[in-house]
Amino acid sequence: MPEKFDPFEATIESIGAAYAAGTTTCVELAGYYLDRIAKFDRNGPEINSIITISPTVLEDAAELDRIYAETGPVGPLHGVPVLVKDQVDVAGMPTTLGSVLLRDHYPDSDGVVVRKLKEAGALILAKTTLGELAGGDAHGSLFGSTRNPYDLERTPGGSSGGSGAAVAANFGAVSVAQEGLASIRRPAAWNSCVGMRPSLGLVSRTGAYGCWPSKSGSLGPITRTVTDAAAILDTLAGFDPEDPSTAWGVGQIEGTFVSHLDANALAGARIGIIREIIGLGSDPAAADFARSRTVFDTAIGELASAGAQIVDPLTIENLLPLLAKRAFDSGKEAFESWMGRNANPPYRAHEDFVAEEQYRKAMWLRGGGRPSPWQATYEEYLAARDDLRTNMLVAMAEHELDAIVHITVEHTPTLITDGVNAPYVNMKGAPHINTFLYDVPSMTVPAGFTEDELPVGITFLGRPYSDQKIVSLAYAYEQATAHRVPPASTPA
Repeated sequence: MPEKFDPFEATIESIGAAYAAGTTTCVELAGYYLDRIAKFDRNGPEINSIITISPTVLEDAAELDRIYAETGPVGPLHGVPVLVKDQVDVAGMPTTLGSVLLRDHYPDSDGVVVRKLKEAGALILAKTTLGELAGGDAHGSLFGSTRNPYDLERTPGGSSGGSGAAVAANFGAVSVAQEGLASIRRPAAWNSCVGMRPSLGLVSRTGAYGCWPSKSGSLGPITRTVTDAAAILDTLAGFDPEDPSTAWGVGQIEGTFVSHLDANALAGARIGIIREIIGLGSDPAAADFARSRTVFDTAIGELASAGAQIVDPLTIENLLPLLAKRAFDSGKEAFESWMGRNANPPYRAHEDFVAEEQYRKAMWLRGGGRPSPWQATYEEYLAARDDLRTNMLVAMAEHELDAIVHITVEHTPTLITDGVNAPYVNMKGAPHINTFLYDVPSMTVPAGFTEDELPVGITFLGRPYSDQKIVSLAYAYEQATAHRVPPASTPA
């Protein structure tokens, strides 16, 4: 008789193989994750990364088991327990943005990515915490603060901090999250996970806050392996008439992401290294900045050992002056588009939402009472966005680069107490280059740990719609280094 399946650090492939071998069921696997959430998220270290558990998860799991027994798998993600950032609509569950303002907001329908996951056979397990109102580190008036499983005194980052912490702690197989600044890649890096921000237009954002018609928001996976991220992208990619930006992604993908994975992709690849300081509030004199850089330097050597040709440093003309010209992008329109999908939303007008006292409190906490760093006009931002994209492409062309690599976050995770009290540190070290380069792909993968055992990631960034190449290069680095280590606070 085959051994019972061990779900700890399970992958999409291993879950599918276990179902095929009869060594577990969807109900058993869902129960495993629910037990871990009870043991480590609600109790024990109290990671506090899960904001809502699906009320029908066991019923849905039983139905998936019934279908499997009768006709086989529904699709490539059959019975894979998926976590969803609480910024994306799931019918029957509230979408709260981590705020008391939206605790009773139950959307009328699934977001498009959730619908696609379900059509592929995935099991929606739970929703994850996030920075309140989908920005900043994972603190919210509805849930408190989420802990980093690698150091319980620290934040997992944000805004998709719950997704990063929960995937790292094995509270689900994978998660779908959202990024406008570095909200997928930063928590992925700070939790020794993989995170992908795809090129705008590859994945529909319908039914998610802060997206269409904004160009700076994208949905993507947080996973424990690059292969799992590729499998999720294969499910999510595609045209959606409700999100016109997805028309840009049509014809950009050949075959599947999984089929493009190549463990030797770095051999002969030309990689440019960004050394300039591109993180928010980064302090190069800080000890944790230096510790993170030490890991980054080692990672560059690992790229070379895997056969990459390194251009170090890579200069992108006017990089820092252009990054300084950021402005907010279509916030009113994106909010009202999201709310407008519902017959009786709690707010219809953005003005009514931002007039709430709790909205002002949340934004104040995110900014620590300091003036917004985004002082450019929207016209200046648009011009800088175009110039930076051109300058990046020129640098890549001049050096015949396949990709650019930078450290994912320039500091280690912030202490929670420093985030919720003075000096109100938030988003420290987070790169915001993709807020400008919205149509380029970027993927973070684990690069190791600092001397004080905190995770560090490196980001692969490429030309617009070179997503498959970027995923393949990241996969090659992952396979050559195997840096992911699960956190000791949530053991098997």
